Amino acid sequence: MPFNMQGMEWVILILVALLVFGGTRLAGAGKNAGRAIREFKEETRAIKADEEAAKDKARQAAADRGEIADAELLEPRPNVEQKPDTQA
Repeated sequence: MPFNMQGMEWVILILVALLVFGGTRLAGAGKNAGRAIREFKEETRAIKADEEAAKDKARQAAADRGEIADAELLEPRPNVEQKPDTQA
């Protein structure tokens, strides 16, 4: 298993990567990976902000209609018919 490596194996792997790709290519790859991670974080923050805005809008719309509702509980409740109690 490659992920069960100790410290010396990682050092050897890094040295081989430096010899094969060179320092400038590895630095560029690291820079691109950092940029990709940063963009991913920004997009996930934007998605979370959009979800919060939608929840706030749904809460406000429910409040305007005079209803008490949470954004996650806006779907209609199922009708549950109760059977009459028959005692013999």
